[in-house]
Amino acid sequence: MVSALPDRILVTPVRAEDAAELAEMLNAIIVRGGSTAYEEPFTADQLAAAMLTGPNVLRCVVARDEQSGSLLGFQTLCRSDALPDGVVDIATFTRPGLTRRGVGSALFAMIRRFATNRGLRAINATIRADNISGLAFYSKLGFVDHHIQHGVPLKTGQLVDRVCKRFTPLSTTALGNLSDS
Repeated sequence: MVSALPDRILVTPVRAEDAAELAEMLNAIIVRGGSTAYEEPFTADQLAAAMLTGPNVLRCVVARDEQSGSLLGFQTLCRSDALPDGVVDIATFTRPGLTRRGVGSALFAMIRRFATNRGLRAINATIRADNISGLAFYSKLGFVDHHIQHGVPLKTGQLVDRVCKRFTPLSTTALGNLSDS
């Protein structure tokens, strides 16, 4: 399924050829610091395996500027051995400096439909406690606090709490006849 927004943003499933541009985007976020738990840069192949198309990836979608074709952000759902069956991890990244509102929400609309249609029980977002905008973003989407991982060390030795928020997808009957696989 392809979803277009009024301000010319397309949300589509990720393509293998998106990996290099998405790695560049994520690496810029990592270098900037403070908003992701990731501290080491990714190659395109590493990112593809971990978050885009690898065996633990259930779904990854990208937001693309319809006119320029440039990638504005991506969101991924991945299995994790640390979570119970039917609960998956989500990660959301948007291009640093992006001022266009609604990219993350547009990505989540497609991810939410996918999760609901797959019968997933919940979506888990783990956010650094010092990432105020990330916490607000997931709260706005309907995620609620589930638990806190206290004092997770960064490579600098700094301890940062991580807040785990959960979203319980709506039933397919509540969403109507949305079909997105």
